Amino acid sequence: MSAAFSCFKHWEAELRVLVACEESQVVCKAFREKGHEAYSCDLQDCSGGHPEWHIKGDVLDVIDEGWDLVIAHPPCTYLSNAGARWLYKNHELNAERYKKGLEGKAFFMRLLNCSAKHVAIENPVPSRVYELPLPTQIIQPYQFGEPWSKKTCLWLRNLPPLKPTEIVEDHKPYVTSGSYSRSHDPKYKGFSRKGGAAKSRSKTFLGVGKAMAEQWG
Repeated sequence: MSAAFSCFKHWEAELRVLVACEESQVVCKAFREKGHEAYSCDLQDCSGGHPEWHIKGDVLDVIDEGWDLVIAHPPCTYLSNAGARWLYKNHELNAERYKKGLEGKAFFMRLLNCSAKHVAIENPVPSRVYELPLPTQIIQPYQFGEPWSKKTCLWLRNLPPLKPTEIVEDHKPYVTSGSYSRSHDPKYKGFSRKGGAAKSRSKTFLGVGKAMAEQWG
């Protein structure tokens, strides 16, 4: 067992869950509420209020430590289709950005092919140039009680596709802004998306995290 993980207490639980590349602890806490031994892992300190459930460090140091389920949110800066327009400048390939994209793909595939029996990778729609595997399904936050549309891909191994839990008909395209917690129904106020745009966009919606814990736990 690695030194990065040896300090954490183990007990008999239904599942041992690693939530990779998560500092918000949204998914981690959802699984904890269901009685599972779940830990978030990220290079940053956690912002979810439970550092005792957080492994600060490189997820690759602990990815093969006997987890039953790994749910990962790898960085998508260079893989996302939204950033594809930056890959070519004046019809020429941006070699540096392409190299970083290939590094991102290698990390993505390492997570997808880890030793855990059950694996889920969450990311935006990827750029075709990197030839990632086709996603298992595409979900929207508004299918899980959130008032937003934000197309999200899931790559699943030995897991069933997520089933919608609550369809919100009156939804809007998700835009990172400080007005999130003030402009909607009070039940959404608990998850403000203030802060840096990239960091805010990467946070999992509460409704999606809850659905993962209920349906995969």
